Amino acid sequence: MFKKFLAEFLGTAVLVAFGCGVATTCDGYVGIALAFGLVIVAMAYSIGNVSGCHVNPAVSLAMLINKKMTPVEFCGYVVSQFLGATVGAVVLYAMFSGGASYFDHHALGTNGYGELSAVGITLSGALITEVVLTFVFVFAICGVTSKENFSNLAGIVIGLSLTLVHLLGLPLTGTSVNPARSFGAAFIAMLFNCKDGATAFSQVWVFIVAPLVGGALAAVCYNLLTKEPAADAPAKSSEKTSSSKSKSKSKK
Repeated sequence: MFKKFLAEFLGTAVLVAFGCGVATTCDGYVGIALAFGLVIVAMAYSIGNVSGCHVNPAVSLAMLINKKMTPVEFCGYVVSQFLGATVGAVVLYAMFSGGASYFDHHALGTNGYGELSAVGITLSGALITEVVLTFVFVFAICGVTSKENFSNLAGIVIGLSLTLVHLLGLPLTGTSVNPARSFGAAFIAMLFNCKDGATAFSQVWVFIVAPLVGGALAAVCYNLLTKEPAADAPAKSSEKTSSSKSKSKSKK
């Protein structure tokens, strides 16, 4: 179990360092979206066989709801992800220390609404956006990880799904869909007095709550769509038994 927690710690740190790193230095939405997607692909094929490469509390919550992990594992995963995201943000700040213009403009790739949104999205709009984006992302993960036949392509599909939701969400909220990623970036931006860091940290609750809601909804909906009624087989079997008995009585 320790290896799983360590893998989640490292994977989330790399996600924040590289994903938020590109968001810090790049103005193009396509480049940022690809960065987050490619990081997930890289991590999926490196730590996926150890921990499943959740690197996201919303994904871990969905796996818990789907009974693919225990509550103890879930707690360990979430703690590891938040710690990893925070360390990843520290590494990112250290890498770009001295580049004040980047921090003044991008604040370590933090998420936000209102004045921190490129289109000035409201609080309610940010909540809806993050729930919907996380729902689509986690729903895709539930599907592609449901069968072993998809295992070879799972990392690519998940990476492309993350790229997709970023393309829509970046101008709206900066795209979180990951409570740990948002917390790590906002906390370090606030701690080191990056521009708008304090505001981003005051808004970070939105990017913790909404992705968790979206992830839970995705897990529940996927279960409703794919779960077969357990009572079907016994019912059919009892119908066959009763019909055979009635036939034997009629023959007598």
